[in-house]
Amino acid sequence: MTADLSQIVKAYDVRGVVPDQWDEALAELFGAAFVRVVDADAIVIGHDMRPSSPGLAAAFARGAARLGADVTLIGLCSTDQLYYASGALGLPGAMFTASHNPAQYNGIKMCRAGAAPVGQDTGLSQIRELVERWTEEGAPEAAATQGRVTERDTLKDYAAHLLSLVDLTAIRPLKVVVDAGNGMGGHTVPTVFEGLPLDVVPMYFELDGTFPNHEANPLDPKNIVDLQARVRAEGADLGLAFDGDADRCFVVDENGDPVSPSAITALVAARELAKHGGSGTIIHNLITSWTVPEVVRENGGTPVRTRVGHSFIKEEMARTGAIFGGEHSAHYYFKDFWNADTGMLAALHVLAALGGQDGPLSSLVASYDRYASSGEINSTVADQNARLAAVRAAYESRENVTLDTLDGLTVTSPDWWFNLRASNTEPLLRLNVEARDEPTMQTLRDEVLTLIRA
Repeated sequence: MTADLSQIVKAYDVRGVVPDQWDEALAELFGAAFVRVVDADAIVIGHDMRPSSPGLAAAFARGAARLGADVTLIGLCSTDQLYYASGALGLPGAMFTASHNPAQYNGIKMCRAGAAPVGQDTGLSQIRELVERWTEEGAPEAAATQGRVTERDTLKDYAAHLLSLVDLTAIRPLKVVVDAGNGMGGHTVPTVFEGLPLDVVPMYFELDGTFPNHEANPLDPKNIVDLQARVRAEGADLGLAFDGDADRCFVVDENGDPVSPSAITALVAARELAKHGGSGTIIHNLITSWTVPEVVRENGGTPVRTRVGHSFIKEEMARTGAIFGGEHSAHYYFKDFWNADTGMLAALHVLAALGGQDGPLSSLVASYDRYASSGEINSTVADQNARLAAVRAAYESRENVTLDTLDGLTVTSPDWWFNLRASNTEPLLRLNVEARDEPTMQTLRDEVLTLIRA
């Protein structure tokens, strides 16, 4: 096929509609280009439950083996299970998933050995260039000795590694509803939670890449309605929702109320700091709550603020030697997990914290949820730069207000802050607002939205 790679090679991964935008023939070229760019003589490959995933993964393996690389196929897995395999085996890896995108999509998340990210600036642009060249000139010449393709099951080892990082042996019994969204959480949760003092109520554990029940994106409120209702109906202690490739985890309390990912970041940060002797660096992106750096400092740590996006978090984790990082998108990164993101490990921390005391989750997280926030609000605009400039002009001359442009525009006063940044892929501006109280937040939110949508 003649592929427009500009449409499918994103900032951090490959993603597009199958077979319209890419297919197994193209996946085979990506496999060859991947081993060429990362200079690998062996790699590991995993895939999610989408109907197209096994075929695409096998094609990628053929392309890699054709250039002489040995391939370990770990089959069905979550994205963080692939990161585990990359770290534990010391191999570059490729995960076939389109996360929470609709069923017709698929993609590849690639990493170097030790789960180090491959993005636009760390190899992905070179991979794209090779694939483009080979689609015009033909596939590269095969190696004199082609690589071997073998299979290996890493699920139990992945579970054992996670459980070695969080002690759940002494927690009180908990009832937990888990919504896997027909994604890979239905594959990993039974093994990770096996033998723990948990009464698990499963929802949508059947692996089905057509997502028959709801989109596997728990950040969208409509996708956790079933979980919220089930938690209340079961009288459960909490609910957990995983996205399609189970690298993100969203939490609801015993009342069915969503727990802010910023509150989870703060809670896990406090636990990781305690585990590391009351000191260490914690990474947070610039749309997490004020609560996060406050809790980090209160627990002896050093907060470091970064741009939104997993490549920026991982770069800062590596640069600073941080022990933990969190994003408001419910991605959580751990030094003990090769600086990679794992929603499952964050979930285990929440279970350990809740089960280690007698109160309900709502009380436990209350101290980590101190301010009123808007959540992310998207506005479609004709000219992103013009609207950003208009908002900047409205605030830059105000007293007691500071502006910074680390990622979009952040405006901060003693009682509130907001961040406005452009989408890289759509004509959208994304607004996040936080204030010391709800009325102030609502007033500021409406004021900024009026400027954006003028």
